[in-house]
Amino acid sequence: MSIQIADRLTKIKPSPTLSIAAKAKEMKAQGADVIGLGAGEPDFDTPLFVKEAAKKAIDEGQTKYTPVGGTNELKDAVIEKFKRDNGLTYTRDEVIVGTGGKQNLYNALQATVNPGDEVIIPAPYWVSYPDMTFLAEGVPVIIQCSEENRFKLTAEQLEAAITDKTKWLILNSPSNPTGEVYTKEEIKSITDVVLKHEHVSILVDDMYEHLIYNDEKFWTPAQVQPKLKDRILTTNGVSKAYSMTGWRIGFAGGPAHLIKAMTKLQGQSTSNPSSISQAAALKALTGDQSFMKPWKEAFKTRRDMVVEMLNECEGLSCLKPEGAFYVYPSCEGCIGKTTPEGKTIETDEDFVTYLLEAEGVAAVHGAAFGLSPYFRISYATDEESLKDACGRIKRACAALNGEAKTKAA
Repeated sequence: MSIQIADRLTKIKPSPTLSIAAKAKEMKAQGADVIGLGAGEPDFDTPLFVKEAAKKAIDEGQTKYTPVGGTNELKDAVIEKFKRDNGLTYTRDEVIVGTGGKQNLYNALQATVNPGDEVIIPAPYWVSYPDMTFLAEGVPVIIQCSEENRFKLTAEQLEAAITDKTKWLILNSPSNPTGEVYTKEEIKSITDVVLKHEHVSILVDDMYEHLIYNDEKFWTPAQVQPKLKDRILTTNGVSKAYSMTGWRIGFAGGPAHLIKAMTKLQGQSTSNPSSISQAAALKALTGDQSFMKPWKEAFKTRRDMVVEMLNECEGLSCLKPEGAFYVYPSCEGCIGKTTPEGKTIETDEDFVTYLLEAEGVAAVHGAAFGLSPYFRISYATDEESLKDACGRIKRACAALNGEAKTKAA
């Protein structure tokens, strides 16, 4: 008899964003002319001073086990980062370092969610939030956040969704997949709701904190409402802002009893993150941060170009987001039309499949993020490729035949 797979895995699916990126790479390896816009990964190299710190750590023999939740040196750097950037004060027993931001989110849910507990997740959401909840035997409660409100959760929506089973609200700003950023006032209205419900906590994903392109200050919930600090886990990491996706270092700050539970869980799974990666992350957090400015200027230029070109495409419309490196255009104007081969575009997944097959542009369909009919494009690639890709998308849209379905239909 073959090995039987656990029932819990039937509730989840492979990461759509990673699957699209892998498919694009496979097609390119086979000789296809493909532009991959699916991966949330900066095209900039890890800063040289960070790489040098990793090499030095290797040369100095920092190649052994570290404490499960991270070295004291890196924990101290995380504590200083939270104080410097967010005005938050933590002690060593209130921070943890994990193998990427994803592990901290996963460990937090595993450590706190009991069967039947509800986790409120605003949509569009990062693809892993619902599946992580399922694996913890929780119930994802999805709130559809409209384009009219720039895909952001309102206090009224949150209040209506809270029940006596609610355990967490997951809040991500700047957002993956939309790039939208919550203002201080918007966060205040949400934290005011949570403050009234003592059994509800907030799981904060601030991974794109440093990637904001206007003059607005970044705000995080524990900073906006200090009374909730003991009910908030703030997660972050070095993957995006420092272009260190492959180094796999994330960190989090929160109440000591939760950090202790997450550390206990981590000790029975991966144990400590890579010692070399921790040395690199230490340098990233404490070193010269000026490299971010030209990166942000490049991202902003790309964003402006992509938004302009997408809005020139027949059947598409695209808001200009304020952060991260994604846009989330609507393809509603293409739904119901037919391809030159005679296939009807019924869904946003049909649309992105058409883009890939007809023009070699790999994007991710909006249904993967919980809100249709949209699709996500990552502009974390070079300007020339983005211009080429948007030109292909425009050509693909122009080639569609017929009339789009109306909402009433």
